[in-house]
Amino acid sequence: MSLPPDFLDDLRARTGLAAVVGRRVKLTRAGRELKGCCPFHNEKTPSFYVNEDKGFYHCFGCGAHGDAIRFVMEQDGLPFMDAVKALAAEAGLTVPEMRRDDPEAQKRAGLYEVMEAAGDWYRAQLQAVGGADARAYLDRRQVRAPLVAQFGLGFAPDSRDALSKALKAKFETLEPAQLAEAGLTGEAEGRRYDRFRGRLMFPIHDPRGKPVGFGGRILGDGEPKYLNSPEGPIFHKGRLLYNFHRAAPAARKSGRLLVVEGYMDVVGLAGAGLMEAVAPLGTALTEEQMQLAWKLVPEPVLAFDGDGAGMRAASRAATRALPLIGPGRSLRFVALPKGQDPDDLARTGGKAAVEALLATAIPLERFLFEREAEAAPLDTPERRADFRQRLKALANEIADQDVRRDYLRTWLDRADALLRPARPDRAGVAPRNFERRRGMGGPPPIPPARPETRAAAAGRQEQTCAMLLKTLSLNPALVDDLVEPLAELALETPSLMLARDRLIVHQPPGELLAGHGALFGGIKSPDQLRAKVASALASVTESHHIQLSADEPRNLETEEAFADAFLQQKQRHEQRLKAQERLRRLAIESGGG
Repeated sequence: MSLPPDFLDDLRARTGLAAVVGRRVKLTRAGRELKGCCPFHNEKTPSFYVNEDKGFYHCFGCGAHGDAIRFVMEQDGLPFMDAVKALAAEAGLTVPEMRRDDPEAQKRAGLYEVMEAAGDWYRAQLQAVGGADARAYLDRRQVRAPLVAQFGLGFAPDSRDALSKALKAKFETLEPAQLAEAGLTGEAEGRRYDRFRGRLMFPIHDPRGKPVGFGGRILGDGEPKYLNSPEGPIFHKGRLLYNFHRAAPAARKSGRLLVVEGYMDVVGLAGAGLMEAVAPLGTALTEEQMQLAWKLVPEPVLAFDGDGAGMRAASRAATRALPLIGPGRSLRFVALPKGQDPDDLARTGGKAAVEALLATAIPLERFLFEREAEAAPLDTPERRADFRQRLKALANEIADQDVRRDYLRTWLDRADALLRPARPDRAGVAPRNFERRRGMGGPPPIPPARPETRAAAAGRQEQTCAMLLKTLSLNPALVDDLVEPLAELALETPSLMLARDRLIVHQPPGELLAGHGALFGGIKSPDQLRAKVASALASVTESHHIQLSADEPRNLETEEAFADAFLQQKQRHEQRLKAQERLRRLAIESGGG
C-alpha cells in the first residue's frame, strides 16, 4: 500500500522546508543554504543545514537527513501517514486513498516523458530551416542564444501533424489519446491535429522542474496571440507560475520575487540579469499562485504592464490577496510607464532601470487605498461616506484579526487626512474686501512681524503648492518643461499629492493663460507665465518660507538666477533617474486608462 508518488512530490513542492524546520530551529543564512544547531543532538556550533532548493536537511554532526515529511515524523514522533496529513492540511491538499497500484501515477509518468520529447522536438525545429522567422523574432526582441537555451525555447511549424508523427516514431506504443491528454493535439470533425502550429514555444514546468505544458506565441497576425496547453492530468495553469523552478534559487538569494504578466517579460528580465521573475499563465493571479510565490518571499512585487489591462490585473490580484495576507505575508506593486512592459524596460534601460523601478514599489494597503480614492468623486458627504464604507468592506475581507484592525485604522486615518478641508492660513494675505477698503481709505496697516512657526511655514507652502498645481492644471503646455521638479515637489497633504500625480500623468486640458489668478499677476505672454511658474516651483521646492500673492513684491532677477541654478542641478544623472522613477510610480494613477 502506498500513496501516489506525484502526490508526495506535490506535497514536498508546496511545503516550505525552511518554514517547517524554522518552527523548531533558529536558522540563519549561509550562502544558498540555511544553518542552525541540530535538533537531533546537542551541539553549540551549528552543523545542521537546510537546502530549500533541493528540499532536504542534513546534519554533518549526527548524520540526520531527510525532507519535510521526515522532519515532522522525527520531531513530533508521528507515523508517516500522520505526518503527511499534517503537512497536507497546512498546504491545503487532500490526501488521496492509498492503493496497491496507481495507474494514474503511471499515466502521469508517461505524460512527463512525452512532454520532454515534445520540448526536444520543438527546440530542434527552432534551429532548423523552418524556424528562421522565429529566430528573427527573437533577434528583434534581443533574446540571444544563451537565453534561448536557458529557457528551452522552441518552434512549432505550421503543420497539422508534424509533431504527432515525430512522437509516434519515437514511442512505438504511443496512443493518440496520450497526445490529447498531454494537450499536444486536438480534434475537429473527427480529425486530430497538432495544437500548436506556427508559434514560438515556451516550455512550462511544475515547481519540481518537470515539463507539464507549453505556451505558444503566434509570430504573425492571428488570434489568440498566446495559446497555452489545456487543463489535464499534469497541467493546471491556476496552480503554476512560469519560471518558478528557475526563479526560486535567485529569489531566495535576493529576497525578492517579481510577478510579471508574460513569458517574454520573464525572459527579458533574465536577459538583464534578473532571474527572480515569474508569470501567471495567461490568467489573473490566483490564490494558489500567490501561495506559491509566498513560499519564496514574504512580499512578491507585482510589475504588470503599464496599460489599462495591466492595472485591472493588478487590481484583481490586490483584492484577491486580502483574505490571504497575514503577518509577514503581503504584496507590493510598481507602476510601469504607460504603454511599456517589463521586457521593454529591461531592453531599453537594462538592470539599473528595473532596479530603480523596484525601489518605487508601494505596499498593498496603499495601492488599495489609492484605487478606492480614485474610483469616484469625493465632493459630497454621501460620496465621502461611501468611500469610507468601501474601505471598511475591503478591510473586512482580511482574515487575520490583527492585520484587519491595522488596515482599517490606517485607511480611516488616511481618509480623514484626505477629506479634511484645509484650514486657510490668512497670515500675510490681503482680505477679500482689500480693494474696496483701499478705495475708501487706503490700505490697511501692516501688522508687526512675528516669528513664524514650522507648522505655519509648512501650511503656507502647501497653499502655494495648491495654487501652483491649479495654474498648471489650467496650463498643461507648461508641464513638459517642469516634470522633474514637479515630481520631486515635497507635499504632505494626500489630496495635493494625488492632484500632482494626476497632473503629471494625465495633463488635463486648459487654456494657456487661463486661471493663474492671485498667484501670478500682470502676465502678458506664455513665456512670462512659464518663467514665473518655473521660478516659483524651484523656490518652493527648496524652501518652506516662500509666499506668493498678487500684492507681494518679487525679485525676478534673483529668482530667475536661482531657478536656473536649480534646473541645471536637475540635469545631473542621478536626479534625472530619481525623477523618472518617481513618474513610473505615479503612472499607477492612470493605469486604468
